Amino acid sequence: MATAAQTAPRWPHPLKWVWTLLREELAPYPGRDFLVMRMTIAATIVMIVNMTFRIPYGAYGAIYALVLSRENPEASLKAVRTLVISYSLAVVDVLIGAVFFSGDPLLRVLWVAATLFVMFFSLSALSDYTAAARFTYLLVITIPLWDLQIPAELKVEDTLWAIGAISLGSGIAATMEVLFHKLKPWDDLTVSIAECLEGVKTVLDSYMNGTQDKASQQRIQRLSMLGTSRLRRNLQRSGYSPQYAERMGAVVAYAGRLVDLAANLTELSPPIANRDRLQKLSKTIENTRQNLLNKGIPPHVHLTDEEHSLQSIPLLREMEITVSLIAEALTGTQQLSAFTLSSEPAEKQKGLFVPDAFSNSDHLHFGIKGGLAAFICYLTYNLIAWPGISTAVTTCLLTALTTIGSSRQKQMLRFGGALTGGAIAMMAQVFILPSLDSIAGFVVLFVAVTIFGAWFATCGPRLSYFGVQVIVAFYLVNLGEFKFQTSLAVARDRVAGILLGLLVMWLVFDQLWGSSAVVEMKRVFNSNLRLLAQLTRGPVAKDLKAAIEETYSLRETINANFDRVRQQGDGVMLEFGSSRERDIAMRAQLLQWQVRLQRIFLVRIAMLKYRLQLPGFELPAQVQTIQMEYDGHQAATLEAIADRLEGKATLIENFGPSFQSMEQAAQECCRTEAQANAGAPLTTFIPLAGGLDCLVQSLSQEI
Repeated sequence: MATAAQTAPRWPHPLKWVWTLLREELAPYPGRDFLVMRMTIAATIVMIVNMTFRIPYGAYGAIYALVLSRENPEASLKAVRTLVISYSLAVVDVLIGAVFFSGDPLLRVLWVAATLFVMFFSLSALSDYTAAARFTYLLVITIPLWDLQIPAELKVEDTLWAIGAISLGSGIAATMEVLFHKLKPWDDLTVSIAECLEGVKTVLDSYMNGTQDKASQQRIQRLSMLGTSRLRRNLQRSGYSPQYAERMGAVVAYAGRLVDLAANLTELSPPIANRDRLQKLSKTIENTRQNLLNKGIPPHVHLTDEEHSLQSIPLLREMEITVSLIAEALTGTQQLSAFTLSSEPAEKQKGLFVPDAFSNSDHLHFGIKGGLAAFICYLTYNLIAWPGISTAVTTCLLTALTTIGSSRQKQMLRFGGALTGGAIAMMAQVFILPSLDSIAGFVVLFVAVTIFGAWFATCGPRLSYFGVQVIVAFYLVNLGEFKFQTSLAVARDRVAGILLGLLVMWLVFDQLWGSSAVVEMKRVFNSNLRLLAQLTRGPVAKDLKAAIEETYSLRETINANFDRVRQQGDGVMLEFGSSRERDIAMRAQLLQWQVRLQRIFLVRIAMLKYRLQLPGFELPAQVQTIQMEYDGHQAATLEAIADRLEGKATLIENFGPSFQSMEQAAQECCRTEAQANAGAPLTTFIPLAGGLDCLVQSLSQEI
């Protein structure tokens, strides 16, 4: 009896954790209801049109209308514009496979294997994510079609219907985005950043008023747990110009850091004596938030040296510095609205592939893993002659489109979402659909299920995948034909196909080249240190155009790695085991170091103009020579930091004298009349170099 009494309290703990998770993830946030409304209306309109005019592949059109990129109207319109090119390439690929490989089963299998690899590789390596998604989506839903024993004319006709269904869904979703944007002029990215800043301000206001508001504390802790993966993903897939995306990427990182600091502040609950300083910080955050919402540039934040009043609360000083970094990342630019369109020349010159498409092995690994998983599903349903489970191949693609990291918890979400969506579809066929005699009743059911799934799909990374799988399962079962199914075999087959696809993705996609999130997080952070060292040494190419392209490629890779570090950091929170506490501590340390590393990156980008001797940034010859030596020492320091993190006993070199020599040479040039014209660039170059010197030395000393 005593043993039972002692063990009884252990059972409610997991249930309490699940309840807390659901309450936090399902809580509304600014813009969430608007987003769910847009998703539901677009998918419902597509469903009604498909059912009314009996358009085949209506399920895929509705799915794509629901998951279409909704970062801003420009991105949505751009997604529609890519339909022509991406679908044309997909049709060419399908017809080539039909003409040359359909007659021989072995050649057909080899062609399918190669096509699946190309699909997943292009999804990772193409610079236009939307075009890659359209290209791969059309291929994956038409591959099973060409294995059926039906006339070739019907296969071509159904292929064209697939194009029409997905095009219709994309067009309707983009139209809804434009209409809703007229009602709400802010984009989701800006609103989400503003929400983070507002949450921090609320916490500070509660401390300033001498109260500890539990609601504000729970809100900031929820924001901290959610992280910024959704914001970074939206920014990466949006149609923003490179300048805007780069600057706002830094703002997103700083806003996430500010939220983490505020969440830590609520845990410590320290006494605060200097309320004037606290009020000033709160007003600064509110001013920054309002400027972002109004598409303006926050004014520069002047930090004082009065640290004695906050010596017992270092978190507040860190928050002040972080807020100043938000303004610093955007100071000296135009209004933010000038960067929201992707019509600049640099954007037009963007290549077909991402800069590191053929140098970064991750793209190849993604193609092999995804292609192998989909090919196993393809062989399985063909070898056992069960074409009804061909949805397994589609599930592999949809899984890859929405996966953020990998963990046991996300596998549970995949299976749970598919089972839930399939169960809802089957129960609807048994208890609801037989009593409906018009499309109006089905619309009510469709809207209810879509809202349910879309609300989960707009959660953070801990639950969003569940909502996507619920919607996919329900749509594939109920929108496959233009009649109510009298047999559960269709629903059974499609749900079985979904579960097969999820199982294979877990066995292959998430296990091949897989590692724990914290190990991958540390590896990518180290990779960024070495890439930043390479960027610091300057371009190897002598030609200016080639040098600029070389630095641009490095910048793109480093920016992507910043996202991956934070993404893996979100995954750490979803993993459990004996090392969980140690992994979470390492995650917090790496995220703190990344904020400094990202600031080093931003300053280094500014100094590249002097290294490349662009017009208006020319340095005297003697200063330029010392700068190259200074950059070499700094690059060696960054590499030494990476070695130290990898466990190598490397001496971190002190490059302080190098900076002092460069500063003295610059002062001598400024005093010389012959170098009077050099004074302007030197007055900005030296403070940049000095700030960079302090940042790198601070990071090296801490690590």
